[in-house]
Amino acid sequence: MMDRLKPALDALAEGRIIIITGDRLRGGDIDFCVAASKVTPESVNFMATHGRGLICLALTPARAVKLGIELINPGREQQSGRPHGRSIEAASGITTGISAADRAQTITVAVAPGASASDLVSPGHVFPLITAEGGVQERPAAAEASIELCRMAEVGDAAVICSIMRDDGEMARLDDLRELMERFDIEVADIGHLL
Repeated sequence: MMDRLKPALDALAEGRIIIITGDRLRGGDIDFCVAASKVTPESVNFMATHGRGLICLALTPARAVKLGIELINPGREQQSGRPHGRSIEAASGITTGISAADRAQTITVAVAPGASASDLVSPGHVFPLITAEGGVQERPAAAEASIELCRMAEVGDAAVICSIMRDDGEMARLDDLRELMERFDIEVADIGHLL
């Protein structure tokens, strides 16, 4: 398992973006991922440009509690199955909140040691995902995998992920991204290797 994941773990440790495949709950959708502790305006902009999906901050339940973030819809009725918390913004140090720099700043504030609810305001332009306590064993999805991979790479327990769409707006598959992966030297981690 570790041999197969090592290139992706090394990339995360270096602050680089990887691709996560094998999400069993989203019909094969794939995601970009970078460690939240290593996020930069450039990595946010890369995800917005080449991923085109919603840029989300994957958080452990414990960190979400510290930040005062709860699931938007904790009940079973009308639930999509996506563990979205209320959107957030850094309480200071940003302008409109939507720029790559502002979103990177919000993420940096949210995952800083000692961060609390008073450091954030809502609504905002960063979308938290509150992961399952049992990780990929409980929910084999990209959010949980991203946190487990970051832990294994020793870069914290939070990650920034973004689902990847093709130019035509359909969800991308790995074969659609071969040229992009080669151009930017992007490593891949499959959730199946964590199970």
